[in-house]
Amino acid sequence: MSRYPHPDLNALPDDIKAQVLAVQEKAGFIPNVFLALARRPAEWRAFFAYHDALMLKEDSGLTKGDREMIVTTTSAANQCLYCVVAHGAILRIYEKKPLVADQVAVNYRKADITPRQRAMLDFAMKVCQASHTIDDVDFDALHAHGFTDEDAWDIAAITAFFGLSNRMASFSGMAPNPEFYLMGRTPKAKS
Repeated sequence: MSRYPHPDLNALPDDIKAQVLAVQEKAGFIPNVFLALARRPAEWRAFFAYHDALMLKEDSGLTKGDREMIVTTTSAANQCLYCVVAHGAILRIYEKKPLVADQVAVNYRKADITPRQRAMLDFAMKVCQASHTIDDVDFDALHAHGFTDEDAWDIAAITAFFGLSNRMASFSGMAPNPEFYLMGRTPKAKS
């Protein structure tokens, strides 16, 4: 499991503890990333501030599902088990497609996604694997599917941020919570 022990929830600074408890109330469990990174409060705050700026941004051409698809696909390229499993679960929920996360994690080029999403992932993967080769042709391919230059920035920023996240999760031995494996795979029972 993790190479670094998680801090005691009750010993965390009040602002971090409150945010972790809010996530627990919404999700029904505490995703391991919240406690794993809390061992360094200043870094936790910076990480989640940037995470939220990218992933919760409202004025963007990217949907929540698009964002999670970028994370799942590029995290698979970076071989980050935690992020593929955790963000794959969220992707399945947002897209309401129980197979999509496995498909994009293994080979997004053969996944059941739209041509627009394929163009988005082509760009994200180039940022992930060869950002130094991005040129006007790559932007033109996005523009052909209705993406703006600001959308391209969002795709690149999400890819880059999760490159950092992938490396932190992998080197530290962060394990996905068991709950993530089943989320979004079967429809919820109606109450």
